[in-house]
Amino acid sequence: MIPTPDLSHLTSRDFDKVYEPAEDTFLLLDALEQDEKTIQAKKPTLCLEIGSGSGCVTTMLAKIVGASNAVFFTTDINSYACQVTQRTGRHNNVLSIESIQTSLVESLLPRFSQAIDILCFNPPYAVTPPEEVGSHGIEAAWAGGIDGRQVIDELLPFVPVSFFFQLLSPQGVFYLLLINENRPTEVANIMCTQYGMQAEIMMERRAGREKQYILKIQRSS
Repeated sequence: MIPTPDLSHLTSRDFDKVYEPAEDTFLLLDALEQDEKTIQAKKPTLCLEIGSGSGCVTTMLAKIVGASNAVFFTTDINSYACQVTQRTGRHNNVLSIESIQTSLVESLLPRFSQAIDILCFNPPYAVTPPEEVGSHGIEAAWAGGIDGRQVIDELLPFVPVSFFFQLLSPQGVFYLLLINENRPTEVANIMCTQYGMQAEIMMERRAGREKQYILKIQRSS
């Protein structure tokens, strides 16, 4: 069992500015741990987390892959989250995290076209008025617009390996967290029918009134 990354270096003041790990974070961590052997067998060299917040997920992924075996890039629109992600990595002896302040993957293409072996995204999934989407502060961690899908739908076209200037390497895997309001089955169908990817719900869990899912997306075999 891989221990959850140590976040004892962070305080309530930090969590006033970045998303504090919660049930959704831990579901994503559990999905990565469940796929530990599969991830290691792929021998990933380039990993990316979109919207890294505290850096907890990328630090966990580095523990699975081996911190010296790959480079771990993260993006976040919140500049403070980028700093905190780096601090979390260092606090857990992971020195191979590169944090970039950008919206989704805006600054990464075409440089990382078809290069990402492991992609993780715990998106802003809460149903909110559309005008709340796009903040550069902590609100960016949860404001998802109509059906909580505004940011999610913006990212999906950048994932498939069959499109030019897309993110995933031929062996790449994308772990996407969704809630029931995001209509995860519909997202899976979009990835399959529009983009020719294989998509399945690999894990689900209820957190209070919320039902959370991990959608695993990869190239069709």
